[in-house]
Amino acid sequence: MSQSFKEQRIRRITQLYYSREDVQKTIFEFSKNREVCPRYFEGFGKRPDSLQYKGDVFELVKKGATSFHCSEEIWSDPLKIQTGMNEKQMDELRTGWDLLIDIDCKWFDYSKLAAKSIVQVLQKHGIKNIGLKFSGSKGWHILIPWKAFPKKIGDSDAKDLFPELPRKIVDYIRFEAQKILNKNLPEDFSDQFKDVEIKKGIRCLECNEISESYDKVDLHCVSCMISEIRKLRKSDDKKYFCPNCKRELVERDRKPVTECLRCNSTSDTSDTRKRKGKFAEFIETDLFELMGLDLVLVSPRHLFRMPYSLHEKTALASVVLSPEEIDSFELKDANPLKAKVKNFMPDVEEDEARELVVQALDWCKENQIRQGNPQEKITGKYADYKPIKLDNLKEENFPPCVKKILKGVSDGKKRALFILINLFRSVGMDKEELEKKIYDWNKKNEVPLKEGYIKSQLSWSYRKKPIMPQNCKEFYQGIGVCVPDDFCGRIKNPVNYVVRKSFKPSNKKNSKKINS
Repeated sequence: MSQSFKEQRIRRITQLYYSREDVQKTIFEFSKNREVCPRYFEGFGKRPDSLQYKGDVFELVKKGATSFHCSEEIWSDPLKIQTGMNEKQMDELRTGWDLLIDIDCKWFDYSKLAAKSIVQVLQKHGIKNIGLKFSGSKGWHILIPWKAFPKKIGDSDAKDLFPELPRKIVDYIRFEAQKILNKNLPEDFSDQFKDVEIKKGIRCLECNEISESYDKVDLHCVSCMISEIRKLRKSDDKKYFCPNCKRELVERDRKPVTECLRCNSTSDTSDTRKRKGKFAEFIETDLFELMGLDLVLVSPRHLFRMPYSLHEKTALASVVLSPEEIDSFELKDANPLKAKVKNFMPDVEEDEARELVVQALDWCKENQIRQGNPQEKITGKYADYKPIKLDNLKEENFPPCVKKILKGVSDGKKRALFILINLFRSVGMDKEELEKKIYDWNKKNEVPLKEGYIKSQLSWSYRKKPIMPQNCKEFYQGIGVCVPDDFCGRIKNPVNYVVRKSFKPSNKKNSKKINS
């Protein structure tokens, strides 16, 4: 099979580049106590694996490795990791974790702005030592080492609060960085990129949340002399009728109202159940939704590209630099044949990130969005996605990864639940059947999820449009369910697999029916 241009390009330099002693050393030193997995251009090697000696890097390259990836989690012995381990077993083996923030954007100049805004947030919270490297394509990896974090959070060991704690920290960092980023966008940004979503609306000045606007309308029946209050959009021209005499209700009064569902405040002074709030109109670009602070990266056994590893798409090196070098950095500076090796792991002080953790936990507690927020919308790639109704939906047409999940899992149950809910909704499964499958699946798990958690996830999902589950490969490899069959081929998403499998003729007779 002939190699693609990209594969030919990177393979021309792999042995020359990885033969460098300084590159081997920095990859090996960073790999200590981490799960390591080489990539052979298209696919990854076996897991778990680790580097025992510096020379292992070049030996793997001679066998075809093009890049090296490792975990943000730190283990007492990575080789003892087993697919199917439950959370307790993982916690016993995990000794810590680094906070790794992944920025990805198709416009390199704007990913620079995102990186700078995050660095400013970290520095504002007293973090002086920050690891920063170019991803190898158009993004950045920002690192805060485990040493910088407090080891106890209340009565819990911080090492066992993975991935919940780092996810909260990243949420907070994103929230703070967004405010800095919006101020630094060029004036002609929206003119340059017409496909960038410009958000307009009203924001609560108390918690900075986008607020709901509607008209509070008093509808009256002139026959029965009864009234009812409704919250209506300005564009709502629907007619309402009296429940008694069925006459059309007459509008008697209309009052514009703004309401924040996060901090329970409103502009309606007549509503004594809520406090008086302050609101302001805004127009802004949520660039972070395009760049994506990859929260999936903050998940058990997820891998990221190691420092000075090559990137298959660009053949550039994932080089380390200081925050002060972001502005002047250009893609040519990641030329692997000219790259100068620096240490990605900063020399932090003990508890250097304590203030960041405290602020993040307080923010998450105070700004927890109330469940049932009708204003929460899907944005980005699947904003306009509509479910596909399959009348001939059969479990035998599910992809191998989903079949394996349905047998029960011990690792990655929450991610598995996310996959199942969104797959079932995307293919139009009946709600009653969907819930039965979910609860039956949970009983097969070694340690079942709490029923309350499943109910909350289902409830949250029903309030939103269906979204596609994660694409195949790494996300499913991370929970040990990726076992592709001959039909997987180039299919990138489980939904596409089900659709194509459902309409694939099983024999000539069926084929004639479809073609006729």
